[in-house]
Amino acid sequence: MDSVFDSNIVARVLLTIVTAGYALAPLFADLNSTHATNPLWTPHARFHVVWQVLSYSGFGLIALSLIWTPGPYATTRLYLAGGFVVAVLLAFFITFASMRLFGGAHYDVNGYLPRPVPIFGRVVKFDANTTAFSIVTIILLLALISISGNDVNIAGQ
Repeated sequence: MDSVFDSNIVARVLLTIVTAGYALAPLFADLNSTHATNPLWTPHARFHVVWQVLSYSGFGLIALSLIWTPGPYATTRLYLAGGFVVAVLLAFFITFASMRLFGGAHYDVNGYLPRPVPIFGRVVKFDANTTAFSIVTIILLLALISISGNDVNIAGQ
């Protein structure tokens, strides 16, 4: 049986980190009074956030099994797990860019507020989501770059 400790170990670790970012972090960040039990949110919006968080956690479990289960098509499975992350990140950035179309906002006044950070004499406000997703995007790119293509042959084996 193939080992998961192969030439893709760096990619596996990086993909595990980004998978935890979308599968575990929302359990702590969103299933609380800032989102799921926020009295200012409509009940239907709270339903959707809980559904989203639980769905991401389920996708994360599938991705982790793709990343760490030994077997054939290991490289292809790493790209598939990376594809889950791409889908989550792309959806976030598209939603962020199109907020004006549906009256959205990237934070609530009674939730996680942007933190002012002085940079070169200017104060820049960093939103937790945008900052975290930007960092995760960089880690994902490093993971995808580090995947060695030693068994990408999808057509047959």
